[in-house]
Amino acid sequence: MSIARQHSLPIEDYALIGDCRSAALVGRDGSIDWLCWPRFDSGACLSALLGDSSNGRFHIAPVSDGAILGPATSRSYLGATAVLETVWKTEHGTVAVVDFMVPESEFGTLIRVVECREGRFDMRMELCLRFDYGKSVPWVTKRAGGNGVIAVSGPDQVVLRTDVDLRGEDMITVADFTVMAGERIPFILTHCASHLETPMAVDHNDALYNTLQFWETWSARSTYTGKYAVSISRSLLTLKCLTDRITGGIVAAPTTSLPEEIGGVRNWDYRFCWLRDASITLFAFMNAGYYDEAGSWAKWLQRSVAGSPEQIQIMYGLAGERRLEEYEIDLPGYAGSKPVRIGNAASTQVQLDIYGEVCAALNQARRGNLLSKGFAWPLQCELLTHLETLWAKPDSGLWETRGGEKHFTFSKVMAWVAFARSIEDAEQNGLEAPLDRWRGVRDQIFHDVCSKGFDAELNSFTQVFGEKSLDASLLLIPAIGFLPGDDPRVVGTVKAIEAGLMENGFVLRYRASEQSDGLPGQEGAFLACSFWLAQAMYLSGREADARALFERLIGLCNDVGLLSEEYDPHGKRFTGNFPQAFSHVALVSTALMLDGVRQ
Repeated sequence: MSIARQHSLPIEDYALIGDCRSAALVGRDGSIDWLCWPRFDSGACLSALLGDSSNGRFHIAPVSDGAILGPATSRSYLGATAVLETVWKTEHGTVAVVDFMVPESEFGTLIRVVECREGRFDMRMELCLRFDYGKSVPWVTKRAGGNGVIAVSGPDQVVLRTDVDLRGEDMITVADFTVMAGERIPFILTHCASHLETPMAVDHNDALYNTLQFWETWSARSTYTGKYAVSISRSLLTLKCLTDRITGGIVAAPTTSLPEEIGGVRNWDYRFCWLRDASITLFAFMNAGYYDEAGSWAKWLQRSVAGSPEQIQIMYGLAGERRLEEYEIDLPGYAGSKPVRIGNAASTQVQLDIYGEVCAALNQARRGNLLSKGFAWPLQCELLTHLETLWAKPDSGLWETRGGEKHFTFSKVMAWVAFARSIEDAEQNGLEAPLDRWRGVRDQIFHDVCSKGFDAELNSFTQVFGEKSLDASLLLIPAIGFLPGDDPRVVGTVKAIEAGLMENGFVLRYRASEQSDGLPGQEGAFLACSFWLAQAMYLSGREADARALFERLIGLCNDVGLLSEEYDPHGKRFTGNFPQAFSHVALVSTALMLDGVRQ
């Protein structure tokens, strides 16, 4: 008997567990199909998400009459935590698998506890470790002096400890066991460098208690108590899971190469820290009362971008690494979607909007008394001096298109934000700055955007100066204060995007084509854009429409409250990397706006 699976589950069938250093995706069928150790961006040791069972997975499930039971009856997080409970309920009783990763542990530790709550169940466990994205089969030996095995491959060592007998079968570790009512059987997986001594055992009961305490204490710090508290709490927990507790960096997603179109080539590695994504996550944390995370991010920012302003990147590694070369690896890909990419070549692109996002984030941090008035100010001034030479040039745009540089309207808008927020910082905090020069640049950008980025015939701002294409990023114009929501040009832009970029009630980023962005195929609706439409509706006076759209969007969250990058409105399924920080930040910021929280 085997529980091999030849394909990945639908993306929405996964849940996230994490320890603020790495994360794992747990399927509805009890299989962990993705895990990178020791960091988010390390080589995966469980990669079935991008292939099949042979690429690495950790599966625990009940069996009946010699057959593996199907998907669980239900699953949920234990309260406001990142501890997941997967439950099977049959005529024979109820059994659950409780999954969690241990925060603040010296070594990466993932624990699975099988609990029989009623009746009696036969269970099967299969652990197939494959290091370096499924490439390396480890050398596995039994632990001396106790149940368990040690798997070693190159620099990596993973130890499995459990109370049940294990055996090897077809190059995987297997256990068949029975669990009775009231019994709890742990499986403890620990990672460390292979040159170190095997980590000491941990008590699974203590670890569970401490993990629940960690997350419950963190969640209790939220200052939001409004109508959307449940959705905001889960989104904030997800964002916290994507935060590196050591460096303060925030990854865009814990996965790579989940496709924007099933079977397509738009597959990217998101396990890095985008200045844009991290900056907007800062807003979400601060507006909900989480200042420690915001402070850690601000310090990460200063370290990462330190140096010549001409060398600023749009993204960095978790510790500020700059070399993020992109290459392809030999995995089948999610649902056959190839290539599977590691690294991200977009790290070398010029994207003007990041200057605005960084300056807006620092402005927000100063307004919240998170930073000393002069924190990072010399660096910020140097960035603006560089932006003065750059803003009038073309760039690659917010969406990291690979079709060449253009004069993207939103890029210019965010360059305006960089100067506007920095002027505000200088004026309100008495900081030394060339204010007359900055005001002149700010006003020139505003004039150029309104004269070159607005098409009178369409009655809308357009994606690129002088062109007719639309872009959903322009929905943010009122939210960032470039123009008020009731300005006729904003109202016209919202209507144009509703007419031109909506698919089955969801908003596309733009009309994708090889001509427009240098890539073949299409993509799903970018979920953040639909939230931005709700914000633009609200700010233009259409509150009822905004609330209706927002509540429909939060209804897309899977059964444990998670969102991917995109949604396929035709196939009615998630696409893109998962869970996606951008989507959850957009959910939080929209909910706060609808509840009247200043941002």
